[in-house]
This record gives sequence, structure tokens and C-alpha cells, in this order.
Amino acid sequence: MKAFVSAVVVAALLAASASYLLSTQQRTSATAFTTSSARVGDPGENLIVD
Repeated sequence: MKAFVSAVVVAALLAASASYLLSTQQRTSATAFTTSSARVGDPGENLIVD
């Protein structure tokens, strides 16, 4: 039982740290995929609304 509780605690800590790390590393597609030949505008300007 002690090993199971330890495994759950370690899994929770790993999940929390991975979530924090990924949330700090995310960028919008407008900044991530912009190159000299790409025409990426402000997100939301090019949406089609009927």
C-alpha cells in the first residue's frame, strides 16, 4: 500500500510539473509559425462569420 500511495503522489507531481512547463512554453500559431514568407495576421481578423 505504501508503494501505491508513493506512486500516486509521484504521478501527481509529474503531471503538475508537466502542466506548468507546457503552459509556459506554449505560443500562439501567429508567433510560432511566422517566417519571412508567411503571411500570418492577428488571430481573429480572418475569421469568417455568417
